[in-house]
Amino acid sequence: MKNIIPLFIVILLLSNCSEKGMQTLNDVLNTTQEVLGDNESISLTNSEVISGLKEALKIGTDTAVSLSSKMNGFYKNPSLFIEFPPEAIRVKNTLNDAGFSHLVDNFEMTLNRSAEEASKLAAPIFVNAITSMSIDDGFSILNGNESAATNFLKEKTSEQLRAKFSPVVNSAIEEVELTKQWEPLISKYNLLTILTGGETINPDLEAYVTEKALDGLFLQIAKEEKSIRENPSARVTDILQRVFGS
Repeated sequence: MKNIIPLFIVILLLSNCSEKGMQTLNDVLNTTQEVLGDNESISLTNSEVISGLKEALKIGTDTAVSLSSKMNGFYKNPSLFIEFPPEAIRVKNTLNDAGFSHLVDNFEMTLNRSAEEASKLAAPIFVNAITSMSIDDGFSILNGNESAATNFLKEKTSEQLRAKFSPVVNSAIEEVELTKQWEPLISKYNLLTILTGGETINPDLEAYVTEKALDGLFLQIAKEEKSIRENPSARVTDILQRVFGS
């Protein structure tokens, strides 16, 4: 019975094809749509968008930390593997040529172990950064590219994270005894430079591991953000379904 009256009105209006009649028809249709409701017109509040973004980043950081901090999280992951410091690549090449590749391999493994160890303590740092951040342009992030939220987090928190993460990395370096792996390696290289006339090299391992560990974590977070944006099954909470499903 509800549908008969609107249908009857539409039929009457269609019988009058004047400009005034068509305008009236549009008015009726618009009013009917407002009465019946239009789910697509229900907009998200800025608060909901911010909550959804924080939820996505929380899930992304939790997953990133979990995957990166496990055994071989960096070492056996080609996308996260930390290679020999570029500024010391001559050390690697010289030692490999001189038959000390086992020292190089052990060093690279320990280099990645230090990042894995450091990642274990990254979660609270990320949580604090996420919960305390203020997002004024939430909708632009939501409608941005597949890693817009991750990039925003990286831009706003990298300095803070780096400052807090550096001592964590330093502890990890001591835990896995990275320096002990580096000292014999650089000592043999420096000994060889006496014969070749090359310059001695001693990179800042703490700074190098810190940057590489942060790069790896943000890479994983970006993957999670992309999954949440593109894959409905990855939206495991109501707020994620509402924000990213819209």
